[in-house]
Amino acid sequence: MLGEKYQRLKEILRDCHSVLVGFSGGADSALLLAVAAQELGERVLAVTATSPTSTRLEIQEAQALAKQLAVKHLVIESKEMQLAEFIQNTPQKCYHCKWLRYSELKRIAQQANIPWVLDGSNLDDLGDFRPGRKALQELGIRSPLQEAGFTKAEVRELSRQLALPTWNKPSSPCLATRIPFGQMITEEKLRRVEAAEEYLRKLGFAPLRVRHFPEEARLEIAREQFNHLLNHTEDVYQRLKELGFSTITLDLAGFRSGSMNETLSEQDKRS
Repeated sequence: MLGEKYQRLKEILRDCHSVLVGFSGGADSALLLAVAAQELGERVLAVTATSPTSTRLEIQEAQALAKQLAVKHLVIESKEMQLAEFIQNTPQKCYHCKWLRYSELKRIAQQANIPWVLDGSNLDDLGDFRPGRKALQELGIRSPLQEAGFTKAEVRELSRQLALPTWNKPSSPCLATRIPFGQMITEEKLRRVEAAEEYLRKLGFAPLRVRHFPEEARLEIAREQFNHLLNHTEDVYQRLKELGFSTITLDLAGFRSGSMNETLSEQDKRS
């Protein structure tokens, strides 16, 4: 089954003839870029959008992998922090961000006479609340991993078989997802979250999220690492206090991706 999907992915990419890949450096877009480079060679352009919602490490890793894959790679600055619809942090903020970013990618593709702009969404993404998908559909962006039927687990397995360093890379959505809906997104908050997660990662916590409530850092870590946290409570408390959090709490439900969406009603998701 995985082999059939791999062949289908290669066929889709060959039919595109020339592509621009929106490349975040995560497991999904890395696999897409690697197979595109394999099938299309110099007819591939990778573009990574950077902004205060990105971590420095993510950009560095994307640059390193693009170099390893020997593909042309542009890093552009995204302006979503200038969008009121984004910084006001409504449930639809991802729609406005994706529209902005992929409109710019389409402009770059048109200037380079590249017919297709691609993103790395996989089949599992269809089952989650992802308003950015609407923007991609409206802009005519293709998602070959979805078209070929790849789940996240299959993305990781094929990446492992292809010896991509991202095969087991934890998912890392943009830093703005750490801030509860309705609370203003600021660069100060984003940098505070980045520093806190970088510190915790160095202590061995993965996966993790630091949710930035008004004065509180709410830690989401795997339940099996709760005891590890107990061994570092004083150090963690002091470091996060230094970063500007007045209260540090642990979410007893443990790590789960997209936990902020749990607060949304169906009306919130539609509006």
